[in-house]
Amino acid sequence: MMSKTVATPLELLAPARNADIAIAAITAGADAVYMGASSHGARHAAANSIADVARVADYAHRFNAKVFATVNTIIYDEELKSVERLIGELYRAGVDALIVQDMGILRMDIPPIELHASTQCDIRDAAKARFLADVGFSRLVLARELSLKEIAAIHEAVPDTPLEAFIHGALCVSYSGDCRASFATTGRSANRGECSQVCRLPFDLVDATGNVLVRNKHLLSLRDLNRSTAIPDMVAAGVSSFKIEGRLKDEAYVKNTVGAYSRILDRFVEESGGKYVRQSVGGVRLGFNPSLEKSFNRGFTPYFLTGKAPAKGMASISSPKATGLKVGVVTDCKPKVITARLSENLANGDGLGYYTPAGVFQGFRLNRVEGNKLFPASPQNIPAGTALYRNRDKEFDDSIAAAKTTRTISVDMALQVVSPDRISLEMTDERGCSATVISEVPELQSAVTPQEGPRRRILDKLGGTGYRSGRIVDLAGAVFIPASALAALRRDCVEALDRSARAAYRFTYRLPEKFDVPLPYGTCLTVHDNVANGLAREFYLSHGATEIVPAMEVAGKSGIDKRGKSKSQNGAGSSDAPEDASAEAPVMTTRYCLRKELGKCLKDPSGKDWRGPLTLISANTRLRLDFDCKNCRMQVYQAK
Repeated sequence: MMSKTVATPLELLAPARNADIAIAAITAGADAVYMGASSHGARHAAANSIADVARVADYAHRFNAKVFATVNTIIYDEELKSVERLIGELYRAGVDALIVQDMGILRMDIPPIELHASTQCDIRDAAKARFLADVGFSRLVLARELSLKEIAAIHEAVPDTPLEAFIHGALCVSYSGDCRASFATTGRSANRGECSQVCRLPFDLVDATGNVLVRNKHLLSLRDLNRSTAIPDMVAAGVSSFKIEGRLKDEAYVKNTVGAYSRILDRFVEESGGKYVRQSVGGVRLGFNPSLEKSFNRGFTPYFLTGKAPAKGMASISSPKATGLKVGVVTDCKPKVITARLSENLANGDGLGYYTPAGVFQGFRLNRVEGNKLFPASPQNIPAGTALYRNRDKEFDDSIAAAKTTRTISVDMALQVVSPDRISLEMTDERGCSATVISEVPELQSAVTPQEGPRRRILDKLGGTGYRSGRIVDLAGAVFIPASALAALRRDCVEALDRSARAAYRFTYRLPEKFDVPLPYGTCLTVHDNVANGLAREFYLSHGATEIVPAMEVAGKSGIDKRGKSKSQNGAGSSDAPEDASAEAPVMTTRYCLRKELGKCLKDPSGKDWRGPLTLISANTRLRLDFDCKNCRMQVYQAK
């Protein structure tokens, strides 16, 4: 007998700055959301109370959607107990999993909540993936830089561990978790959720002789990720969770991107012939037509998905802002009125922008449009021939705000007479949940007129319940059932179905840790491993570490010295690393190569024109660039 093939669930994972955005994302079609808790999330400005997290979990679980809490910063020793308490609160609030970076969490006294290895863990090869899967992580969030071939190799190494990969949103120029540029230059650590976005600054690029090669350009600022056409290839490589970046984005952005990608996933699932399913359930009516191009973006790139840098480049060198789509060209400009040759219809309230002669992107709001006459909200001085771009489409934003987006669960119903004074209603929904309620009524009498139509209309009134009627089987026969009795029966059955669904919801739990697992890159840990507390040290020591250099953020703090040795320790696990080991560590390691982006690769003859070392200078920030041509990597150091 042939066994039935089980469909593989696919997940669209959406960001949420707050509870309302999380609920909006679920309503628009997300299979899961990730959101910050009250502390220790990698977006410091996106924290949420436990009560709000619980509210989201209650709503999401109705659709079998999941809620992941981000506790993905490094943790200081004095914070371990408070984080331990926080995790217990998140567990009781109904969170499905924690997204974490700090290995100290694996040594805390916490409930058996499922753990996901954050992209901050810098998972860029099979060795790291195998280690994290073996020590108990249920899911791995892959580095954005990986190619399809590299993803497939990781999937082959850990075939039973779900892989999560980014498909849309802002890109970090450095491998996530391996960036210290913000901390080194401003004291604000990306590994603590406080990134100052040094990579978005304008820089001069200077050669070894002090000659300025490029002036005042955003040389480390990448375009935004867009892999909307690559989902089939990513699934084939082993990805099952598709993640949208944007925990600082507004509700309109999240609804639009979720709506767009949900439709793409739906089409893929529908065409798979039952091989794949969506992880959550419920039919979505968006009420607007999503468009990825119309939400904030710096231009798009698929990044390194093919294994090579895109031919069109991947940096947004001219501006770190959203420039939008070209809509026309200025033919004349006076301070309060712009005449333009337009290629798109504009609307009052649109956001427009242009590049000044100095190459700086300047934006303004459009108060009013009359034909080819544009009336800006603030005086403008734009040379004739300048291209205009629209980076805010007011009518599109209004369509999202006005949309009555709904998500409902299909429910089948069966009505029948149990006895002359009792009727029953059974509801069975697409989650596989069911409930039956029996209600007493006055003794039923024969009906004079047909009753199926009126009864169907009463049972069909499910507005506001989160359900929509599917198949209705009326077995009550030719009897008259008072409308009030039937409506009460429907309400009671909906409540019973809700209780049934809550009871049926199944959590998954933390996997056991294997203790005979060696470290992936040898026994000497460096600043790149972000060891920030005693529990993380215990974790790594238990897996064979012999030398541990602490995270840059804690070097010299009480409890850990710069050599990575606990000051209260009696020599065990001491390090021979020099005291200034972190001083020469790169502040960024990137797959993005500035030389290649600018057409000056050292493998090409023209690359020899630029004498290194090259330095990026922005006000008081100086960054030295080193190029690892063998591995096609760029390392960024803080220059003296």
